Amino acid sequence: MTDILQWLVEPLQFGFMQRALLVSLAAGLVCAVLSCWITLIGWSLLGDAVSHAVLPGVVLAYVLALPFSLGAFLFGTLAVGLIAGVRNTTRLKGDAAIGVVFTGLFALGLVLVSRIPSQVDLNHILFGNVLGVTDSDILQVLVIAAVVLAVALIKRRDLTLYAFDPTHAHAIGLNPRRIGALLLTMLALTVVVALQAVGVILVTAMLITPGATAFLLTKRFPKMLTVAAALSVFSSVLGTYLSFHLDTSTGGMIVVCQSVVFGLVHLAAPEQGLVARAVRRRAGAAPCGRRLTSDGARTTFEEAPRPPVS
Repeated sequence: MTDILQWLVEPLQFGFMQRALLVSLAAGLVCAVLSCWITLIGWSLLGDAVSHAVLPGVVLAYVLALPFSLGAFLFGTLAVGLIAGVRNTTRLKGDAAIGVVFTGLFALGLVLVSRIPSQVDLNHILFGNVLGVTDSDILQVLVIAAVVLAVALIKRRDLTLYAFDPTHAHAIGLNPRRIGALLLTMLALTVVVALQAVGVILVTAMLITPGATAFLLTKRFPKMLTVAAALSVFSSVLGTYLSFHLDTSTGGMIVVCQSVVFGLVHLAAPEQGLVARAVRRRAGAAPCGRRLTSDGARTTFEEAPRPPVS
């Protein structure tokens, strides 16, 4: 018992670990909440695009001595606008437009880094530097995270209805374009928060894995939000502690913990896990899929029998 307490208390004796835990918690929480909507809408690739496209903005912010969050947000919103423009003015499908824009902006960021190596640490931008955050960085992260979470709380019903059925949302007087734009803005801000913890490359995992894990565990969307947040916060804390004791990358360890949790859930989830599916198949039960349903008051994921394979 003493060893466990020492394992938990020892990192907290250092100021940089206290700051790292605070930033990791904020990033894990806000990413988890947003990941639920991203998972339902199918915007995983878009989240990947925004997280990579902010690289040139971060580099330019460092060069101009501006807050890196400003550069990241501007280029995140620029990426979203460019993707929409390419998709609306060509016959390309959404995934192709996303691929063209985010790879182009990410490559631009790499070029900028290669030209100014003395001013910018590539590793800190790509993989995060949560152990080196300053008080001003923490303030930015907490303010942005609070804004995103507040908007998500206030607009949760509209966002959920938009994810479930944009046509119905329009029919009851909501503007799907505005809701979509709001969600994209929240996505860009969330990327800014997560960059401090895990860097450009690993942001995608924090934006996808918590929601995907929670989706396998629950049939109700409100519970999905809670489960995703709890699992993400747990992974963030555990990953930060493990990185201290094992002397490894903090961002990488956080994502590894999230991936391990997903793997365990995928294996052992009560209804959607591989073990439960194998038991149902052995018992002769029909395999089930899942479909999103809403009665206006709550949103659930119902089991839907899959048609037999001919």
